[in-house]
Amino acid sequence: MPNGCWLGDRGFRAHEYLPMKIHQLPQGARFEYEGIEYVKTGPLTGTGKAGPRFIPRYAVLKPLDNAGTSSTPKSDALPRADVIQAFDTFYAECKALVPEDKQIALDAARNRFLKVLG
Repeated sequence: MPNGCWLGDRGFRAHEYLPMKIHQLPQGARFEYEGIEYVKTGPLTGTGKAGPRFIPRYAVLKPLDNAGTSSTPKSDALPRADVIQAFDTFYAECKALVPEDKQIALDAARNRFLKVLG
């Protein structure tokens, strides 16, 4: 199979792909290496049916789910309100566990977190 990426009307076929290196794939991307299908589970790690495997940086991989060819990035961001609600639940549980003399430090940490969150 020739190398290339889907370029629409430029003559490439849809089944062609852009060879990639492990560091170019996003976490969770599916790819083929040495005829075996893997999912990227770490910076240089892919996990297949036989378990995790080290993938060398120099290895040429075949992306299986259009990794790196999409022009729109996939966002895993949670809505701000959901993050604040989850953090408030966590904070309430921590407050009940932290001794009274450490409450000021816990409150300061909470305020720093919320300030960074915006």
